[in-house]
Amino acid sequence: MPLIRLDNASLHFGLQVILDKVQLVIEPGQRVCLLGHNGAGKSTLMKVISGDVNLDEGEMWRQPGLKIARLEQDLPDPDELTVFEVVSQGFEKEGELIAQYHKLAGQSDPNMNRLGQLQSQIEAVDGWAIEQKVQSILTRLDLPADAQMSSLSGGWRRRVALAKSLVIEPDVLMLDEPTNHLDIEAIEWLENQIAQYRGAVVFVTHDRALVQKLATHIVELDRGHLRCWDGDYHSFLNFREQQMAEEQRHNALFDKRLAEEEVWIRQGIKARRTRNEGRVRALKALRVERAERRERHGKANFELQQADNSGKLVAELTGVTQHYGEKRLIENFSTTLIRGDRIGFLGPNGAGKSTLLKIILGDLVPAEGNVRLGTNLSVAYFDQLRDQLDLDKNAVDNIAEGREFIDVNGKRKHIISYLSDFLFTGERARTPLRVLSGGERNRVLLARLFSKPANLLVLDEPTNDLDVETLELLEELLSNYEGTLLLVSHDRAFLDNVVTSCFAFEGDGQVREYVGGYEDWLRQGGRWHRHRDAANSQAGSGASAATTQESEPHSAVKHDAKGKKLSYKLQRELAELPRKIEVLEAEIASLQEAMAAPAFFDQPREVTEKSLTALAEKEAALELAFERWAELDAL
Repeated sequence: MPLIRLDNASLHFGLQVILDKVQLVIEPGQRVCLLGHNGAGKSTLMKVISGDVNLDEGEMWRQPGLKIARLEQDLPDPDELTVFEVVSQGFEKEGELIAQYHKLAGQSDPNMNRLGQLQSQIEAVDGWAIEQKVQSILTRLDLPADAQMSSLSGGWRRRVALAKSLVIEPDVLMLDEPTNHLDIEAIEWLENQIAQYRGAVVFVTHDRALVQKLATHIVELDRGHLRCWDGDYHSFLNFREQQMAEEQRHNALFDKRLAEEEVWIRQGIKARRTRNEGRVRALKALRVERAERRERHGKANFELQQADNSGKLVAELTGVTQHYGEKRLIENFSTTLIRGDRIGFLGPNGAGKSTLLKIILGDLVPAEGNVRLGTNLSVAYFDQLRDQLDLDKNAVDNIAEGREFIDVNGKRKHIISYLSDFLFTGERARTPLRVLSGGERNRVLLARLFSKPANLLVLDEPTNDLDVETLELLEELLSNYEGTLLLVSHDRAFLDNVVTSCFAFEGDGQVREYVGGYEDWLRQGGRWHRHRDAANSQAGSGASAATTQESEPHSAVKHDAKGKKLSYKLQRELAELPRKIEVLEAEIASLQEAMAAPAFFDQPREVTEKSLTALAEKEAALELAFERWAELDAL
């Protein structure tokens, strides 16, 4: 039985058509990804599904008693509320009572009368069962109950928001850009949580790796219509290409027929016979149909302004070390950057990626070591915080700076024509940036960046808020860029498609260079080491203490054995690990494929729980195998 069904659903905002008589069914166990370009109405469709926006026409049916939870795109406020209080808000009135009791009971000298009143109120609404659910989800997501939100990083606040959504055990979990503000490690954690969730999931994201791993169904919102596909993202791309080719063929035939009829009507009608009058009426109908056709959203057309070549050497780092107090960000790192390198920076938030960028660019002098910069460097810098933009000015003023024309690779372009390549109409180009969306502001910054000649391009999180089509075009542009590229990104697919090597921040100041992108880093045994310690310092001493204790013996073994030759037993163990890892990966892939089937959760509960437990055990074994491989390989 479906959970949610839309029949002939229509919705308009002024002249913009969001939904045009669409059909949609969401079944239990499905993981549905909503795709579409920026501004297509994906978030609006989610609000329709959750009941926050009403349809203009059509029917919206939900299963009686259906529970829906939404994870908003914006992070929870970094206020003085504790994690327990925020997660309890998922239960509204009952949760508020539980939160008050928890806070009061934690005081050294609580008001016993008030404590008794709260206890009676909680018992009246069966609140202790709710308190148990809150504690259970905090334990499951490894969250410190008494930590204040103001003390948590963005990734940990996202984890708290997810706990608030999950604690009510919703039938449908809705996620709007859930990977925002998360680093790669946190994104992978989120993937595992969603993969193990038993209810239906509807999510919007531009992270293609996340879509490929999680989605069992794809729904693309395109010009008010829904293009639905039962399958993964890669197979959907083939399906969409076929659909678009068929649409273009149909439109071409229609336009040809319309053109022939227009020629006929201009030749004059020899006699007002019935068949000619019918042909005129048919022509009028064709004109109306052509006028009502909604064209596909335009594609951006980026072009990089190339500067003269830099010297062959871009930068040479020798023994670079950088500490902040007792925190080691970079320890004795040496590398050489050559013209044409495309380097990706991998690492958790706060690991030191931006610090290394500043050292390479000469904006920061390291505590130890030497940096030698090459000659004739012309740098263009993309800032993820968009600090280079004046939000009170429009796109034209931010880019042209008083000029009417700009030169791009020897071509003289009017500023409005140049901005049209970045999908800006004349009206949007003259709209203050303050009222534009995040994706539009990102395109303005890219337009500003690409209008200036550069041979060293530095991009810090350029993919935020960009739709998939724009991401793919940016990938193509950067792949053909002849200069040097330094890229910081948590988009795994983007890294794989663009960079030729990576600097990986693996913890304890260790920065290692790997050939290829993110997947290549994984294949070469790359892993975050002691990454939880940083998270614990942000989330409070109560978070993941057990994990920290577990990581210490591995570190100790590596330290004690450093410089020693491997024994025969350890050599055999190291040689057998790749095969073991391969087998585990195959078993995990098989389990995930079985769990992705729509009918998986229709099985008896004990069957599904057995599979979920097996998956968790295999993943834990794989993690240990990778850690052991890295440990032995470093000896």
